[in-house]
Amino acid sequence: MADPSGFLKHPRQDAPKRPVADRLGDWREVYRDQAPAERDQQVRAQATRCMDCGIPFCHSGAAGCPLGNLIPEWNDLVRQGDWGQASDRLHATNNFPEFTGRLCPAPCESACVLAISPDSGGAVTIKRVENTIADVSWERGHVEPRVSTVSSGRRVAVVGSGPGGLAAAQQLTRAGHEVTVFERDDRLGGLLRYGIPEFKMEKRVLDRRLAQLRAEGTKFVTGCEVGVDLSVAELRARFDAVVLAVGALRGRDAPDIPGRHLRGVHLAMDHLVPANKQIEGDGPTPIDARGKHVVIIGGGDTGADCYGTATRQGAASVVQLDQYPRPPDDRDDDRSPWPVWPWILRTYPAHEESGERRFAVAVDKFAGSDGILTSVQLREVEVRKVDGVREVVPVSDDVHVLPADLVLLAIGFDGVEHLPLLDGLGLSLTKRGTLSCGADWQTAAPGVFVCGDAHRGASLVVWAIAEGRSVAHAVDAFLTGASDLPAPVHPNALPLAVR
Repeated sequence: MADPSGFLKHPRQDAPKRPVADRLGDWREVYRDQAPAERDQQVRAQATRCMDCGIPFCHSGAAGCPLGNLIPEWNDLVRQGDWGQASDRLHATNNFPEFTGRLCPAPCESACVLAISPDSGGAVTIKRVENTIADVSWERGHVEPRVSTVSSGRRVAVVGSGPGGLAAAQQLTRAGHEVTVFERDDRLGGLLRYGIPEFKMEKRVLDRRLAQLRAEGTKFVTGCEVGVDLSVAELRARFDAVVLAVGALRGRDAPDIPGRHLRGVHLAMDHLVPANKQIEGDGPTPIDARGKHVVIIGGGDTGADCYGTATRQGAASVVQLDQYPRPPDDRDDDRSPWPVWPWILRTYPAHEESGERRFAVAVDKFAGSDGILTSVQLREVEVRKVDGVREVVPVSDDVHVLPADLVLLAIGFDGVEHLPLLDGLGLSLTKRGTLSCGADWQTAAPGVFVCGDAHRGASLVVWAIAEGRSVAHAVDAFLTGASDLPAPVHPNALPLAVR
């Protein structure tokens, strides 16, 4: 059994990062490569902090992990040094733990019993343990192709190769179906490839998992926009079921801010995608921050990705703006009681490297000369809700001017792009810009299913994988009458979160 006093013997210890100067000189992941013996010893100590508590909220779908990861089980296996069994338990619920271990913000840690009181030393470093299990699994050959021994004779098309689409494809391939994944980009991975910067996840991590999927029998077609390059009629004729995992890539704009038209104001993805393509060897990005004063509007993950990308490109300065007030350093039990996702200040590695953040401010105007951006004008604001409608209200007449040669709008996503595929299938978007479905994940078009961001809106990688696994169960049952595949989440499942 677990060591109930392990958290008293071992302090929380996060993964060590490389020096800032080294990180800013390349695009490699920010965490330091440790010798296997040192790493394994540290992570075993961290896993020992897990008490295997009676009610493990960490793997609750509402407050903790949407995948239902059996966290206390693989923590205890790591404590014992049984990395092979730990890999089996982790992969039993998560197709891609090396993705979540690097990219997920870890709601499981917020729901850890040790997160209730700061006197405990903090939550178990679940994310670090998970990521290490995944890496050790590859190093020691625990990850092998799982080729199905049966064939259903049914064909499934998965549109989109992000984490949700890949999870659905792998599950359905392993169930014996013939699966083809269609990707309109020139390379596979969706936002994992072109949205997530290399310093958060090196693309070799994605490529080795794609090699496993290919070895298992999943087929991939790149450079193909379904509904344009492949007609809807042909799609329906060739496949018995279709999974839409097209993401929610319609970036939210700010057309009402004066000066939005100025050259130098861009959506965040217009900066991140070509920057990632440059690292892939596709030539220089047209939106380079080198030598420029960069202002990032939006305080979330995408803003932090732009932040770290701009600093690595050699920006003269970087300022990130957030219209909300600065969150507290520790959980406010009145506003976000345990085990819900807490409203606290989240500092990404990029914030430690350069630049600054400003809170409770909003852009009043983009200013420029001869059509070119030169500065932004800010005012202090307060975010209020009036009759349930959010309003951003200035609280001062003072205007603050920041020099700006490049502004990146990282203020969220408005949902699924308007695709010819959806018109061809007779599907319309909800008011939230998403695709609705029934309890069986099936859309209004018979035999067409949806999962991931296309269904729930822009969300976490762990939710995309969970929905991909669940939609695979639904498709398998649709094609065969029943399914033994796991279904970790319901289409209506929502996290326990308070803003």
